[in-house]
Amino acid sequence: MLTACGIHFAYRGRPVLAGADLSVAQGELVCLLGGNGAGKSTLLKIMLGLLQPAQGTVRIGERSLSSMSRRETARHVAYVPQVHAAPFPYTVRDVVSMGRLSSRGLLHAPDRVDRSVVERVLDLMDISRLADRVYTEISGGERQLTLIARALAQEAALLIMDEPLAGLDYGHQVRLLARLEGLAAKGYGVLMTTHDPGQTLTSCRRVALLDKGRIIGDGPPAEVMTPAALMMLYGVAVDLLRDAQGRGIAFRPTAQAEGALFHSDSFQSRSSTDG
Repeated sequence: MLTACGIHFAYRGRPVLAGADLSVAQGELVCLLGGNGAGKSTLLKIMLGLLQPAQGTVRIGERSLSSMSRRETARHVAYVPQVHAAPFPYTVRDVVSMGRLSSRGLLHAPDRVDRSVVERVLDLMDISRLADRVYTEISGGERQLTLIARALAQEAALLIMDEPLAGLDYGHQVRLLARLEGLAAKGYGVLMTTHDPGQTLTSCRRVALLDKGRIIGDGPPAEVMTPAALMMLYGVAVDLLRDAQGRGIAFRPTAQAEGALFHSDSFQSRSSTDG
């Protein structure tokens, strides 16, 4: 288990995190939800050891993350960034092979074990057919699967993902979420940030809500993802739509919220600042 307790952090004196607590264990798919500027990416970086908190601790099992080397940390936790364009025309296999660097180092050529691991995770993510394709010439969804495969090549049990669904069309989002659920079912722990509350209702077993530097809710979506919670996070009144079995499946702005939003003088400024 990766655990962050009582995390405080500030940028140039501006508080971002104010006592945040969050954990992820093997076999869990945890969605971290919060508005822009809530501190989601900062909390992830602290849990990866890339930033040091002003107060609080991060532990892997019983060990403090601060007592572990970067190579030790990489054996337990792997990071999956948002889709990006590589500066060189690497093949998909080349990109996935980079995940082995934490095991072999920069100066050692891949050996039989490394190659075996790479082929295994290519197969696990169902992208073996792309292995010899140039990374920059495949689709955004395929690039995201490649980055996940690179993380899996580290053979870490925990994956941390910053907005893995950003920029993907609906089809790729659905397929990628299914992959992440499959990884959790295989025993991997997955912590991901998202901006879409609807995704948490159908795909995550556990949701954590970050607001004003603290986790204000943490539990099953049916308990945590309420209209009141979304009003607190985003300042928008919504209704929860349910299926025939009474399970929440989507959020919809209330009629009053839609009218207030589109007639508000601040609509343009809110849209431009929220990105």
